[in-house]
Amino acid sequence: MIFAFTRVWLRMREGSIGIGMFIFWIVIWGLALVAVVKPGVTTSVANRLGIGRGVDAALYISIVLLFYLNFRSNVMMENLRHEITKLTREIAIK
Repeated sequence: MIFAFTRVWLRMREGSIGIGMFIFWIVIWGLALVAVVKPGVTTSVANRLGIGRGVDAALYISIVLLFYLNFRSNVMMENLRHEITKLTREIAIK
């Protein structure tokens, strides 16, 4: 976990990620740390969600998060593709 925190910190310092993404990843890794140190927290979250075990809730939430991050990546790639196409057309016209 410490390795993950340091990687996020270094990426923010070098400017690879912004403050919003820094906070996002610190929260994600912080929640993972809490789940490892106090596994009862995942059980209480699971009970509130109507899921049997805490580990199941953690897996379900992780899968949803992965789908969301994949969606965001796809949207960003599509936007880049459109920008590249636009720039290519402008350069070809000149």
